[in-house]
Amino acid sequence: MRKPLLYLICFLLAVFMIGSAIAADKVIVKQITGDVVTIDVAVKTLTVRGKKAEVVITADDKTIVKMNKEKKTLSDIKVGDKVTLKYAEIEGNRIARSIEIKTATTEKKGAEPAKPAKSAPKSGY
Repeated sequence: MRKPLLYLICFLLAVFMIGSAIAADKVIVKQITGDVVTIDVAVKTLTVRGKKAEVVITADDKTIVKMNKEKKTLSDIKVGDKVTLKYAEIEGNRIARSIEIKTATTEKKGAEPAKPAKSAPKSGY
């Protein structure tokens, strides 16, 4: 009776440890859209103010920066620019994967232009 119980406990412990190791390797990618508050090109960090909070992000050599589908660099980003940023949280650090710099035309993409108001019909009175 003791041996089968011991085998069962060892098996469950091994499954738990393998599951924990696999879960630890997963990288969670998040996205934030907001305004650039600070940027330091020398150390490759920028702070973005989103709807809920300000987030400090670090860029690396793999970070892709684009504006209107055109490749840009971190130095093209200015304070006050609106960006959409995808980043991974790795060991407590937020590492940028992609940064899309928004312009006035990309922000309004898909929006219909305003139509002029219809004038009231003229009456013969």
